[in-house]
Amino acid sequence: MKKYNVGIIGYSWAATAHIDAINKTSFARVTALCSSRNLNSSEISAIHGGAIHCYTNLEAMLANPEIHAVSICSYPAEHARQAIMAAEAGKHLIIEKPLALNWEDCLAIESAVKKAGVLTCVCFECRFSSQLLTIKSVIDQDLLGEIHYGEVDYYHGIGPWYGQYRWNVKKEAAGSSLLSAGCHAMDALLLCMGADFEAVTSYSSYSANPDFAKYEYPTSSVSIVKFRNGSVGKVASVIDCLQPYYFHIHLVGSEGSLLDNKFHSTKLAGLNKNKWSELSVKMLDSGDVTDHPYQMQFEAFFKAVEEGKEMPLTSLADALKTHKLIFAADKSSGI
Repeated sequence: MKKYNVGIIGYSWAATAHIDAINKTSFARVTALCSSRNLNSSEISAIHGGAIHCYTNLEAMLANPEIHAVSICSYPAEHARQAIMAAEAGKHLIIEKPLALNWEDCLAIESAVKKAGVLTCVCFECRFSSQLLTIKSVIDQDLLGEIHYGEVDYYHGIGPWYGQYRWNVKKEAAGSSLLSAGCHAMDALLLCMGADFEAVTSYSSYSANPDFAKYEYPTSSVSIVKFRNGSVGKVASVIDCLQPYYFHIHLVGSEGSLLDNKFHSTKLAGLNKNKWSELSVKMLDSGDVTDHPYQMQFEAFFKAVEEGKEMPLTSLADALKTHKLIFAADKSSGI
């Protein structure tokens, strides 16, 4: 089994989680890091274990033939340019969300990837969470019947107390509430309801709390999605809330319903219809990247690279469907 050498682009909070997760997989290890800061290779190697060579020049890192893949953990506004450069250099790609801050750049990434013939993994890692894997299994086993309504909501107060706030407040750096954070909820809605949407209408608002006054775009939005099969979905992206992190999921079908980690189904004999039955899952209850299921996602990605095929659940094709809907929603709300 081949060991894949990975170069990290950007040294951020997400990057530290990527490094540790990649190094724990069966297939890969991080051997290079490119940052605009002049980092000491020995110090970085000591922090993360193993030899990591630090670069300040991306072209130089991409020119290294011993690097097989890159993980892009830089600011979102830089993702498209760096992904295209890496694809042209023949490197497989792990790209942190969002792919880019506009649809045209997403399509440019797609074109570069197809031309280069490299494989991709986009970090909608929540699809690999215990909660969503179990929910998808409940859906696939038809325990809810035909789902006609679903809502997935993202509540996470990203204020001055949160590291991402520093750049997240700028529209040119983060794009929107949906792009910067709520994209995980929109992606989960498509996972549960299907990606074939017909239309979306979105509205947005601001918080009056001074902690969120620096935001250059509306910090809360709600989007109503109509799917081609007649079903309807709703996504709220709220990054100005003063409450614990909450990833809300409610699905309603012809044979049952699911609420977060609880469900009821007419297809299982003996269930009490007046009480929820509980699923034993680890909840999506934190915005901390150290709690995200990166290792499982990256294991699946490098296994797919080993087999020469697209990875399941979070390929570029999957992510493009989510981004297309997000940009349509933001356009509807005037962002």
